[in-house]
Amino acid sequence: VGLGLAGLSLMYLFITYGYDDDARLGQRLEWASDAISGFGFGASSIALFARVAGGIYTKAADVGADLVGKVEMDIPEDD
Repeated sequence: VGLGLAGLSLMYLFITYGYDDDARLGQRLEWASDAISGFGFGASSIALFARVAGGIYTKAADVGADLVGKVEMDIPEDD
């Protein structure tokens, strides 16, 4: 929500203060909306990949800690 609000406010500032002519308002709106949707798609993709990578890293750390704990405490493998 925060990035969406920031994007919309930047789009408003770009449209109102960026140019003085009204002839290309539709073109500027289209360009600004494309840029904002591109940034939003990139941010959600990065969040998705970070979540997946974090899960893989957590699983690997859990397996490693389990093996080290069993070796140090001399617990036999049960699986």
